[in-house]
Amino acid sequence: MVKKSTLLSLDAFSKTEEDVRIRTRTGGLISLSCVVLTLFLLISEWYDFNRVVTRPQLVVDRDRQLKLDFVVDVTFPSMPCDMLSLDIMDSSGELQLDIMDIGFSKTRLDSSGKEISTASFHPGDSSPDYIPDDETYCGSCYGAKDQSKNDELPPDERVCCQTCDDVKKAYLEAEWAFYDGKNIEQCEREGYVERINQQLTEGCRVQGKAQLSRIQGTIHFATGRGFQNARGHFHDTSLYQKTSHLNFNHIINHLSFGVPITPRAEGRGAAASTQPLDGRQVFPDRDTHFHQFSYFAKIVPTRYEYLDNEIVETAQFSATFHDRPLRGGADEDHPNTLHTRGGSPGLFIYFEMSPLKVINKEQHAQTWSGFLLNCITSIGGVLAVGTVLDKITYRAQRSIWGKKSQ
Repeated sequence: MVKKSTLLSLDAFSKTEEDVRIRTRTGGLISLSCVVLTLFLLISEWYDFNRVVTRPQLVVDRDRQLKLDFVVDVTFPSMPCDMLSLDIMDSSGELQLDIMDIGFSKTRLDSSGKEISTASFHPGDSSPDYIPDDETYCGSCYGAKDQSKNDELPPDERVCCQTCDDVKKAYLEAEWAFYDGKNIEQCEREGYVERINQQLTEGCRVQGKAQLSRIQGTIHFATGRGFQNARGHFHDTSLYQKTSHLNFNHIINHLSFGVPITPRAEGRGAAASTQPLDGRQVFPDRDTHFHQFSYFAKIVPTRYEYLDNEIVETAQFSATFHDRPLRGGADEDHPNTLHTRGGSPGLFIYFEMSPLKVINKEQHAQTWSGFLLNCITSIGGVLAVGTVLDKITYRAQRSIWGKKSQ
């Protein structure tokens, strides 16, 4: 007598004798359906395994000591290039005055928006000073500076305004209106008066970038050169006030914080959050000569990490728009809302940095182990459901046939 192995009692896959098996057409249809469904699930798992997803992670920003790039491309159809200035102030007290002449380009536009000429400015550039033929020449400051003691001083210690720009700076320090520089000998000689009056009907497109501290502050495009004193920050708006058709209506061609993102990030929807103001046009249907346009931007530093180990540091932001007349008073659309009186005409961007950083990391949707587990689960699940369905249909058929045979 052959002794049976103890493993026989542990066999969970008991076998059925071939000659007692029953095959039906319904069972064949269920088997074919199970094969088709299994193939469909396996193909879906394969596509899901090869799919790349971006998973965000929120962390504390540990790079707050680093500077953040501010990249801008904005068009002012009714503001001449020579009258535009750009200043940046932050809550630490740091002030960047008239930075448009460093790292920016200004394109003059005619009344129809066509380009006339482009001037680019880079760090280290400086406009050439006027060098008079007479070495003893000392230009007048027209009362903006005290020159009464020049005759008693050696030539290198005299108070002089040699160029038109020197006179403008002297007027700013004295808080005098400069207008267009008419009847000022230095400005007439350098052609500034003729140039500025010729450009009064032109517009300007400004392109470039600057660097911001990772705190809160203000970026503002204004008219005339800016200056700072004990009473605050001001601009010479004398010529702007005198010329009624000028305004700060604008088109934001591009505005972002941080380095430009790659096309792959744009394809995954990153552009919507890193460049939400691109293409925005602001042309109110009212007089906006004495008007201030403001954007309030909330900035979140962001890092994109790709599967090929490329890393892009940039920032997402959202912005809220507001505009108000400088004369103050009731709002035209909401009579119960009152605007504050005063301020400077211009385009202001108030920014605030988040202390948190978003890390968007590219990953495969599944791992190898997850892919294999899902495949096995799909096959086993389909076979189990098919087996139960086959038994139900077989018993139902036997029951129906049994009743008919009675």
